[in-house]
Amino acid sequence: MKILLTGMTGQLGQELQTILPAVGEVTRRDRATLDFTQPDRIRQAIAEVRPDVVVNAAAYTAVDKSESEPELATAINGTGVGVLAEESQKIGARLLHISTDYVFDGTQSHPYSETDPTHPLGSYGKSKLVGEQAIQEVGGDFIILRTAWVYGSGGKGNFVKTMLRLGGDREELRVVADQVGSPTWTGDLAGAIASIVQLAIPPGIYHYTNSGVASWYDFAVAIFEEAKSLGFPLQVQRVTPITTAEYPTPAKRPAYSVLSCAKIASVLGTYPPHWRQGLRQMLANFKG
Repeated sequence: MKILLTGMTGQLGQELQTILPAVGEVTRRDRATLDFTQPDRIRQAIAEVRPDVVVNAAAYTAVDKSESEPELATAINGTGVGVLAEESQKIGARLLHISTDYVFDGTQSHPYSETDPTHPLGSYGKSKLVGEQAIQEVGGDFIILRTAWVYGSGGKGNFVKTMLRLGGDREELRVVADQVGSPTWTGDLAGAIASIVQLAIPPGIYHYTNSGVASWYDFAVAIFEEAKSLGFPLQVQRVTPITTAEYPTPAKRPAYSVLSCAKIASVLGTYPPHWRQGLRQMLANFKG
């Protein structure tokens, strides 16, 4: 099986680089070798590699910055993804594309299913929805895999790394407690992607996050508990819960973005591991 992996330098891309070679022959592309703002580069990559499967982990992910760069976000997450879908469909390749909980507005109080109406609040979510819609319009053999609150050892930065950095310098941290989701470790997510690549599952939209629910405050408290038990050097003594209103950001975020994983669990034969288990594993790997 020939696999084209895009976004190889991101936190998920780095995890996929270690796990996908067990599944097939992997050709890796990063932003320098496959620029999603250049449609001809996308067409060229598909023509050169002629993959059986395209795993698209490339994305514009700067949620707040996208509010001032909506055109760039849409070019990468929307238009470019549409071209990728067209070229994949032309050669009969399966496209597995990573999307986000930010396509929802967070007004529900129960987990979002794949068929719930989308209503993104900000430029990032809107750009990702454009990509989803482009893939569905092209049709063919596609999997759109929505995930949420992703963190891992690789990539530039994420919530866990930020908390460890700040917790190493400060005695008190204030963390938002009224946004709720499911923290998702790239190790578990990459493992699920590797399984999906090998399965002949029906095309469509699926959700995958770690199991369980947390606020950012809950997540921060858990990070420090687990990190202290592993011997990370931390100064933090107190984590104080605050509201979203007390920590304004350029982009509006969904207050509740828990995704139902029942559909993917029925395909994989098991529910994803609990988020705390993933966190413990990531921190142990990160320290090692």
